[in-house]
Amino acid sequence: MKINSSQKILIIGNGGREYAIGKAFSQDIRVDKIYFYPGNGGTLQLGENVSFKSDKELIDFILFHQINFVFIGPEIPLVQGMSDTLRKAGIKVFGVSKKAARLEGSKAFMKDFVSRFNIPTAKYLQTSDFTKAKEFITLLTPPIVLKADGLCAGKGVLILPTHKQALEELKNMLEGKSFGDAAKCVVIEEFLDGYELSVFAICDGEEYVLLPASQDHKRLLSGDRGPNTGGMGAYAPTPLCDEKMMKKIEDSIIKPTLKGMQEENVPFCGVLFAGIMVVKNNNILEPYLLEFNVRFGDPECEILLPLLKTSLLDICYGVMEHKLGLLKIELLNKYCVGVVVASKNYPYDSSEPSVIRIDDFNDILGHICFAGVSFKDGVLMATGGRVLICIGIGDDFEGARKNAYALVGKIQFDGMVYRDDIGFRALRNV
Repeated sequence: MKINSSQKILIIGNGGREYAIGKAFSQDIRVDKIYFYPGNGGTLQLGENVSFKSDKELIDFILFHQINFVFIGPEIPLVQGMSDTLRKAGIKVFGVSKKAARLEGSKAFMKDFVSRFNIPTAKYLQTSDFTKAKEFITLLTPPIVLKADGLCAGKGVLILPTHKQALEELKNMLEGKSFGDAAKCVVIEEFLDGYELSVFAICDGEEYVLLPASQDHKRLLSGDRGPNTGGMGAYAPTPLCDEKMMKKIEDSIIKPTLKGMQEENVPFCGVLFAGIMVVKNNNILEPYLLEFNVRFGDPECEILLPLLKTSLLDICYGVMEHKLGLLKIELLNKYCVGVVVASKNYPYDSSEPSVIRIDDFNDILGHICFAGVSFKDGVLMATGGRVLICIGIGDDFEGARKNAYALVGKIQFDGMVYRDDIGFRALRNV
């Protein structure tokens, strides 16, 4: 697989994930130019931010600038079919098709799919009928899990402690008061008690490569308190997923999913992100699928890409040219911890822009991925949401964690919020 030098790449998205992807590409001497659509104030350090008013403008830009391929980062353009639109125009794309993106775009589709292929998951009912939903809820032991069928930026899942609260929230969802149109169909699930893992498989339709298992931290506050967020930090590899557990996940979830997609004539080419709950059954730990995403997670992407020894560019071409099996994927013998620093009012409301001050630091600690930032008049501003993520790298988990928090200590802006316990489950295990 020969890749020409002077590669030009367009990355779709504006978050920390897209910054991390751009940073990985920027370290390859074959990459000449990186564009971000729309990017953020931090991605200007890596390339050029561009914007378009229509798909035609986007395609014309790609063709005129002879961009080699487009990397689609977020879920929304994938679910809306951007990869299909670009491929029809003869443009190389890293990102799944619209049909394959249904694994994330519709929780009802995903649950029905995994049931057809006997993939272990929580007992569920998907319905728009309040009466049927009520009957199912009364059969479950609280807490009760309610999921909006459509995309809700990682916030469409509710865990309710009583039947009464579950029915109240169900009514709000079906009436459009919670999550809008995304909750016109609701998935109701039994609650699985255990610990979560994030497992990523990079796939070319037939072959796949598994990345080290990681753990995200969804709750806003330390001690797993507060509301759900897009993710307040992550680390990899996790000691809570040994070779035996990874083999179980691969055999019971990853392999049958990719085989099932092939059987249904929807080959999966891109990143399959499996959210796993590890549950103890008769003193044996077993993995259950919580959900699928069809792209890199955020913040998992930021802590996985630094562990790659093999160039991300080679991996992307391996997928796009269906030659992943010819590529030997190598990983660094390192650990990576990422701590998200968010704005004052996240995730409840927007926050006033604030100047970001960053003290000098040694690159041996790691680096910073920028997300909710702007750049104006030579000043970097925190503009809301998850502002940045501090990436600590080390020879062991504790060293990587120490480096990540050392980076946090180098940052100041008004109202900054972060958790002080990222990786606490791994610390217990260590």
